[in-house]
Amino acid sequence: MSDISKTPDVYRDLNHDPVASERDIPTISDHSMDADELALVALGYKQEFKREFSLWTIFSLSFAVLGLLPSFASTMAYGMGYAGTAGMVWGWIIAMLFIQCVAAAIAELCSSMPTSGGLYYAAAVLAPPGYGPFAAWLTGWSNWIGQISAAPSVDYSLAAMILAAVSVNNPSYVPARYQTFLLTTLILIVHTAISTMPTRWIAKINSYGSVVNILALFITIAAIPIGTLNVPKFNPSSQVWGDIYNGAEFPDGVAVLMSFVGVIWTMSGYDSAFHLSEECSNANVASPRAITMTATIGGIIGWFLQLVVAYTVRDIPSIMASSIAQPWASYLLQVMPQKTAMTILALTIICGFSTGQGCMVAASRVSYAYARDDCFPFSRIWKQVNPYTKTPVNAVIANGVLGILMCLLIFGGSTAIAALFSICAIAQYIAFTIPIAIRVFFVGNRFRRGPWHLGPFSRPIGGIGVMFVLLMLPILCLPMDIGSDLTAQGMNWTCLVYGAPMLAITIWWVIDARKWFKGPKVNIEHELYTSSTELHLPKL
Repeated sequence: MSDISKTPDVYRDLNHDPVASERDIPTISDHSMDADELALVALGYKQEFKREFSLWTIFSLSFAVLGLLPSFASTMAYGMGYAGTAGMVWGWIIAMLFIQCVAAAIAELCSSMPTSGGLYYAAAVLAPPGYGPFAAWLTGWSNWIGQISAAPSVDYSLAAMILAAVSVNNPSYVPARYQTFLLTTLILIVHTAISTMPTRWIAKINSYGSVVNILALFITIAAIPIGTLNVPKFNPSSQVWGDIYNGAEFPDGVAVLMSFVGVIWTMSGYDSAFHLSEECSNANVASPRAITMTATIGGIIGWFLQLVVAYTVRDIPSIMASSIAQPWASYLLQVMPQKTAMTILALTIICGFSTGQGCMVAASRVSYAYARDDCFPFSRIWKQVNPYTKTPVNAVIANGVLGILMCLLIFGGSTAIAALFSICAIAQYIAFTIPIAIRVFFVGNRFRRGPWHLGPFSRPIGGIGVMFVLLMLPILCLPMDIGSDLTAQGMNWTCLVYGAPMLAITIWWVIDARKWFKGPKVNIEHELYTSSTELHLPKL
């Protein structure tokens, strides 16, 4: 059994576009291999999944995970609540420019190393000699925490919107916490069941979900200005672009940066295509294309949605203080007739279901990839691929159970459950940044690119993305209130909810894990990137 962590330098010997060379490919006599399998085998893994995702279907799942409409609805309290309309329109533009840099850098890594392990695998093989296992350990656990918290946070928001719809139609009804928890649990169970299906079925379901997401976005963007009851219909541009409703006790500039948490959380699903690359045909081109398509299209359409809301919203304080306790529903009722508002809310709920489903699938592939390398206790159970569905059913079920347990935070109140959103954002972007930073600042031009790459702009773009994430890390941990106004209820618990597990994981590494965890374990014998003899794979 070969160990990638022992030979990280081989990735830096050449700066060729081809993903593999002929000597990279071990001899497997039981069948002939196509280009995708050859590329995967060159990375050290045996093909175990069926490659039934195409560029469209893998983009569909990635876009479904992004879930612009339900994600915006779920995080409206951050964008609008921290910095008002100016923060929404300017904040989205600024944050998206930097997020595009992060997405492009990830796509480049994906083209070079299209494996389910994704960022974790890249961190292991690109790290300086001797540091590969530790880089993989931190990246893997941070990415895993972010992935498994995504579906619970989406499904909690979905449950809150459903119960908000009930409250609108029955004003005397006030959802109890246990009801929110039970509904969230039910949605998680349904998503878990769907995610155990064969890849072909999952691809079709998410393809339909993506179409619904896109249609719902355009319907919403068109319906709000048409159906608004406001007179005049639109706020003046000077107000939209210039007025900052500062919902935090920090200077306006910091409040705008704090509003980025909504953009970051919304735009943290584009890496799903990386984790599904072992199930995608023409993976070293299709998967990175899906990543950049998701980030770019999502960024543009998302900004138009921000503009529509910013130009039509009337009273931000009343939305934030509404008894419905769901800002998106409160906003819709403020500017539209109730029937129209409920129709848009229903579309958002349908899209939210698709988003949660995509998150569950992506998280299961991450859990499978890490269990394949024995990162978890009882990994032999979680890494099993079901012989009938050809999907990691055990990993899916484990993630579903963990998601239900995480939703127990609902009983701690709004502040506690809000930590799910922050932890998802911060965990994902730390995992994004580690391999990008290694590639930019340590590997440099020795990085062996895949057929999809950024050319001479690779290092500058990656460096900008890393700097943005480093700036945002402390911002994501700031509370709304400071000084004597800061209470336990108003505290931002992201540092604790994310920091405590990561501290424990680091201590585990120092005490024990470093003795046995050596990075990604490949399941075939191979020679990895040791020859300049080229194997011609699909090009852009």
